[in-house]
Amino acid sequence: MTMNSTAPNVLDAGLPTLSYGLTASPLDILDDVRAAQARAPIAIGPLGPEILSYELARDFLRDERFRLPPGITLAAQGITSGPLYDKMANSLLGLNGAPHTRLRKLVSKAFTPRATACLQDTIREVMNELIDRVLDAGRCDVVTAIARPYPTPIMCALIGAPREDWRLFADWTEEVFQALNFQPDVNFDESAIMRAWNELDAYVDDMVTTRRVNLTGDLLSELIRAESDGDRLTLDELRMLVAGFLMAGTDTTRNQLAASVQVLCEHPDQWRKLRDHPELAMQAVEESMRHSPAASIVPRAATEDVEFGGYLFPARTFVLANTFAANRDPAIYADADRFDIARTDHLPPILTFGGGAHYCLGANLARRELAEALLVLTRRLDAPRRVGPAPWKSLLGMTGPTTLPIEFTGASLESAHA
Repeated sequence: MTMNSTAPNVLDAGLPTLSYGLTASPLDILDDVRAAQARAPIAIGPLGPEILSYELARDFLRDERFRLPPGITLAAQGITSGPLYDKMANSLLGLNGAPHTRLRKLVSKAFTPRATACLQDTIREVMNELIDRVLDAGRCDVVTAIARPYPTPIMCALIGAPREDWRLFADWTEEVFQALNFQPDVNFDESAIMRAWNELDAYVDDMVTTRRVNLTGDLLSELIRAESDGDRLTLDELRMLVAGFLMAGTDTTRNQLAASVQVLCEHPDQWRKLRDHPELAMQAVEESMRHSPAASIVPRAATEDVEFGGYLFPARTFVLANTFAANRDPAIYADADRFDIARTDHLPPILTFGGGAHYCLGANLARRELAEALLVLTRRLDAPRRVGPAPWKSLLGMTGPTTLPIEFTGASLESAHA
């Protein structure tokens, strides 16, 4: 559809440009973003227009005329058809319109307090075991020793997989997550990813068969119970959703936990503040996700010619909501680059979890996982400090530190095992 519009074409409107490379981290682009934000709420980045202001980014994420292209991460790696592409395109992230609305309605009914009630004990147990392994050494790499192994046991406990199978799920998710990576990988092996995904599907099939006979209180049982106007989830949909939860709940949590620990370590007063005021845990999660988010961009494409923000976006234009920039918009956040877990200004919600139809279903669960982890860490590790470089991955995918070496002078007297 071609629109008769007098608005200037966004690509030819003389907007500021962002010239960062495809491997740039969020902090690498901060100065350029600041300069661009001072001139306009939209800039032209290396992949297309980027929405930089908070208000426009929020409206953009809610605008159904911009949609997530199915299989976009695979297309970036040269795969635009085949069984893996079909699986990705039919996932919850790949669906739009009525099919997507139906699935979200059913899934939201499954995220009950009963399904997540058991997690607090599991979270504390897992985090304490990880800390026990490094406590005597007085140093560790947060990424490999704590953040990477942390979320898989939590997600397994959520869906009801037994502890002895946690390693299987860790291996499957590690393999399948390559399909969600924007950065082309020379080791990308489509057949290996499909093999892992098929093994995961077969495992879930067995779990569903068992649960149908004996429903429990885990999330998989709640998904089987979920019903809306007589509609229920099919076996194919249950398979797809379990895989989706594992993907969405693993890599995001790993990266955000490492990013949150880094920014707290680099602000010792904030680490102490959280230790002394555990009631600030949720605020600490929000502020670290605002200041140092693991998810910094949200891709969309115009489904038609769209007039938005005073500009014309031609159909199929690839557009990014730069939520890193939006979450640090100086028009919204006073002293936007300051990290303060006790901010008292009345702030709008962060955009790190996306927005609109594809707003993260597990946002509250992720906040809870991160808050509990940070509480245990601040209670058990004293005066942690970074003792080496902590380079970040590209913002054009799931970002966060690739390594985070820290030392701590001692352990708190209070153990979080209680």
